Amino acid sequence: MSARIVTVFGATGKQGSSVLRALLEDGTFTPRAVTRNPNSEKALKIKQLGAEVVQGDLWNVESLKNAMKGAEGVFGVTDYFDPKISAQDPTSEVVLGTNMVDAAIAVGVKFFVWSSLPNCTRVSNGKYRNVHHFDNKANVDDYLRDSQLSHAILDLGTSIYSSYELTIPKFNPNSPQYFIWIERDLGQCVLALLNHYKDNPANILGQTFYAVSDKMSYTEYAKVIEKAIGKPVRFVSGGSSGMEVRMQYEFQSEFGFYPHASIPDPRLERLGVKFHGNAAFAEQELKKRYA
Repeated sequence: MSARIVTVFGATGKQGSSVLRALLEDGTFTPRAVTRNPNSEKALKIKQLGAEVVQGDLWNVESLKNAMKGAEGVFGVTDYFDPKISAQDPTSEVVLGTNMVDAAIAVGVKFFVWSSLPNCTRVSNGKYRNVHHFDNKANVDDYLRDSQLSHAILDLGTSIYSSYELTIPKFNPNSPQYFIWIERDLGQCVLALLNHYKDNPANILGQTFYAVSDKMSYTEYAKVIEKAIGKPVRFVSGGSSGMEVRMQYEFQSEFGFYPHASIPDPRLERLGVKFHGNAAFAEQELKKRYA
């Protein structure tokens, strides 16, 4: 029986490495990690874990075809803040995402999972139009839906804040924030979709899911951390940041990531995902660092 290969982009980053670990631990699929430099220290560590590592450049569609050739599935993600991307046009990230989609179609990939975010411009009716790292990914959503490539979209929350000093720019203390423990939960979400896209296509293909572990205000999160580490914790809305990051938080505070969604996503839970919320993160991660 031939291996069921899943090509994983962003393999040396937080998202891709979460997916790689989940695939390796489950054993159903054979992960193929894509990186610009297969001989880097991070890439060599991935090889030691048992994953195949191949070279791929998101600017080069032919290299992407090679990286996906023979793969059943793909996990796609882009990093707007990668200097090689951010040095280009602010919307160049869209090109990289559509390159992945085009390459997947060209080599016959069966299922594509895309890591995305809300479209701030669209949701805010143009009020927040310069949060490029959100809008770019959402614009790839549109391209993916129009492509006829079998896919699912995972809309992520913000990574759980890994400090007990909660200083967030431009955020209402009572507004809910949408968190994901990427290392523990994102890989689970991708694996669940890969495991079930064939036997449950009507409920997976073409759908947008919410990879969000927990939903609470930063004021509530401060109390969760305080309970775990036994030290006073408070949330402060302030601190310096660049314009795009500041607008990102202003958007989240005013509109919320996914205000009409049930969190955690019950559809993912029915597929077997067990989310780990902020209390678990505080107990398992912050307590050993700060208690």
